[in-house]
Amino acid sequence: MAIRPDEITSIIKSKIENFVPQAKIDETGAVISVGDGIARVYGLTNAVAGELLDFQSGVKGMVQNLEYDNIGCVLMGPDTEVKEGDLVKRTGQVISIPVGEALLGRVVNPLGQPLDGKGPVKTTETRPMEVVAPGVVERQPVKQPLQTGLKAVDAMVPIGKGQRELIIGDRQTGKTAIAIDAILNQKQQGEGVICIYVAIGQKQSTVAQVVQTLTDSGAMPYTIVVAANASDPASLLYSAPYAGCAMGEYFMWKGKDVLIVYDDLSKHAQAYRQMSLLLRRPPGREAYPGDVFYLHSRLLERACKLSDKNGAGSLTALPIIETQANDISAYIPTNVISITDGQIYLDTNLFRSGMKPAIDVGLSVSRVGGSAQKKSMRKVAGTLRIDLAQYQELESFAQFGSELDKESQGQLARGQRMKELLKQPQYSPMLVEEQVLVFFAGSNGYVDDIAVDELARYQRELLTFARGKYASLLEAVAKASELGEDLQKQLTALLEDFKPMFNKENQK
Repeated sequence: MAIRPDEITSIIKSKIENFVPQAKIDETGAVISVGDGIARVYGLTNAVAGELLDFQSGVKGMVQNLEYDNIGCVLMGPDTEVKEGDLVKRTGQVISIPVGEALLGRVVNPLGQPLDGKGPVKTTETRPMEVVAPGVVERQPVKQPLQTGLKAVDAMVPIGKGQRELIIGDRQTGKTAIAIDAILNQKQQGEGVICIYVAIGQKQSTVAQVVQTLTDSGAMPYTIVVAANASDPASLLYSAPYAGCAMGEYFMWKGKDVLIVYDDLSKHAQAYRQMSLLLRRPPGREAYPGDVFYLHSRLLERACKLSDKNGAGSLTALPIIETQANDISAYIPTNVISITDGQIYLDTNLFRSGMKPAIDVGLSVSRVGGSAQKKSMRKVAGTLRIDLAQYQELESFAQFGSELDKESQGQLARGQRMKELLKQPQYSPMLVEEQVLVFFAGSNGYVDDIAVDELARYQRELLTFARGKYASLLEAVAKASELGEDLQKQLTALLEDFKPMFNKENQK
């Protein structure tokens, strides 16, 4: 029996309609040119911005420029391993970062690959490197304090959970030391805050030193170190803060509190400028690209305190910016100041004069932390900022050698002593109840008759005495929401009890 032509046609049509492709067709392209960490790729017409690409040599790349006949791609590894004509495959996914508990205690690069020689990071979960920050409805106001353990910070520029507080100053003024102290303090504070330290463009030896400090102090078990070293490609320096933020957001959405330090965003902006100029994007002010503000705003906006409905987790950001010759009106410093909720300004002259931490009271401010500050701390240190500002004014006036009345002399003496009490050695954060005791002694005149150079010893011995004989009182101060009359009377009794002991020691 002969098969009619129309039957053959219908069979072919049905076969075509029900055809299931057996082979997976990868979208591939080829490298047209490569150099300075940038590859131009032809043929990937459907690639999307931020997508991860696989190069023939095993190097990864990230799509940045989408142009008419090619795409500009930044390489996440050495460009010497990529050559013209190499095949490039799409992965079909935007760049994602490994996240999870397994990262705690590890030192990783921005791709989540280990740098500490402790074997692979055993985690299967990932998060996109770039996400849209939670909206206003998904957040709640900053109202819980995040204690740094530094008297000058917790008293005058307090930080709340979910805040973005900028640490700004010239090189070698103690910016990193403040951030590391804040990380170390989370252990003794015992609130389970997870810390992430992102090192951007630093020497390997500097990062190794920080890791050693954290290890020696027992802080590594709750800390992740993300390191993009000075010798790494600009693409890794660019990715580092976003990668660290993604790791922190994993814990934040689990209802935990996270503290993240970006050290520092000046080098991050420089790396982005390098990438942009090599990608032939038009330069703007100081040769930075036009979207350099967006670079940092989209990162820092991800720090927040989530609403109770979303688990009430928080991500607190401490970005660091390095200034040149104390110039905070430069391009990048002013950008980041306008994005953050306040800044801790470190002054070179104060640092050289022995004031450590070298916080300039006049230029430092916390725009939301005051509402999160413990009431007991606000009670004893409420007027400290104004008192110190008045003291500095009076001090410069007194230099002219004019006769001062008794009240001004008293104000000058008190200011000197309060300034001395704010000094604190590196890597020795203090519990909030101990800070309250020290400020209570200072503001109530218990140190007025003590020589300025004896104050460090007075503070040390007072705290040792209080920890031994009045441990229950310190505990009560830590738990109390505010410093009531009863607690004030007990603190006065403690100081009166200690006074003869210190005087006796002085007479020896």
